Amino acid sequence: MSKSNASLPAAFSTLLKDVKSRIQQAQTRAILSANAELVRLYWDIGRLIDARQARQGWGAGVIPRLASELRNELPEMKGFSERNIDRMIAFYRAYSTPANFSPPLVAKLALPTKMPQPVAKLPAAQKVPQAAAQLPESLLCSIPWAHHVVLIEKIKDIPARIWYMQQTLANGWSRNVLVRMIESGAHLRQGKALSNFDRLLPPPQSDLVQQALKDPYIFDFLTLQEPFHERELETSLLRHLERFLLELGQGFAFVGRQVRVEVGGDDFSIDLLFYHLRLRSFVVIDLKQGAFKPEFAGKMNFYLNAIDEQQRHDSDGPSIGLILCQKRNHVVAEYALRGMDKPIGISQYELTRALPASLKSALPTVEEIEAELAESSQAAGAKPRKKKRNPREIRKKRTSRKTSVQRRRR
Repeated sequence: MSKSNASLPAAFSTLLKDVKSRIQQAQTRAILSANAELVRLYWDIGRLIDARQARQGWGAGVIPRLASELRNELPEMKGFSERNIDRMIAFYRAYSTPANFSPPLVAKLALPTKMPQPVAKLPAAQKVPQAAAQLPESLLCSIPWAHHVVLIEKIKDIPARIWYMQQTLANGWSRNVLVRMIESGAHLRQGKALSNFDRLLPPPQSDLVQQALKDPYIFDFLTLQEPFHERELETSLLRHLERFLLELGQGFAFVGRQVRVEVGGDDFSIDLLFYHLRLRSFVVIDLKQGAFKPEFAGKMNFYLNAIDEQQRHDSDGPSIGLILCQKRNHVVAEYALRGMDKPIGISQYELTRALPASLKSALPTVEEIEAELAESSQAAGAKPRKKKRNPREIRKKRTSRKTSVQRRRR
């Protein structure tokens, strides 16, 4: 041990850890506070312009002039382009009463314990200009401006926007992740798994478990082609574990694959085992290729009994089963779950995201692509005709070469 380490007190490492944690929390608060001030400013600019347009009849022509003058007067300031000013106006008009967008209690509790509450840590109101102070500290101020731009441009339904704001705040989604979730219709899939949770779990917990699952799951990051084996699907999902966990949702912690359980002297293997940090429950996932069959529910019920007996702690909640299959007959699935005494959900998964009908009609068919390629190859097979060179251009090039050679000799 070196002298420097020997002279340190025993609790020094704990002190260092605490100081680093405080510094990181302060940095996070500073970033969140700066974002909140920026969102307030943009909202207030939108309010000012909208009020002038309504009161004095200003048209859209004033926006380019305003952007130009701001660029000249404040060249060091970014974010005041004509396009962004239009976004500020749209932002204010969409949320002219921002008090309605305060995050509910569930969204606040969903934040990580070490993550400071952005709403509670915003700077004092005295530092905010009087007009901007009209925007209360709400869910709007907790979401980065780039995320607001995406939501305004891609989501027209206000309740759906609020859902994505709450999920962004709870899950820490980046802008790219938010775009991906919107494109996959995450708000339409959340809580849609067919299950028996309402029958086997008490109301508060059954609602939370139901919201933790979705239907269908989109695995468009995989490159599997039909036909494939279930083990191939399992291997591919774990090869893209980060994307898989993102699609599952926040709270899922990976425990293992092909987890061995011994029952009555026989060995059995569970495809995928997770632990949900919020639900405090094990989640058993069984992957199935093809359509759902009633016997899948009995097998899952058996797995859950084994996990509850061998792995579940007294402080854990009931273990949850999730059967993932490619197709599911709703009536068959309901009948299969009726006799089960363990909480089981049944969801479908898709390997490719479905295209809108309008886009499908605009895309060429395989036959059209093949015909186009055949025509291109035929055209490429013909020998290209040599282009005739102009004699005057040839003489000019020769003269320039002679001149350059003579200069080098001199």
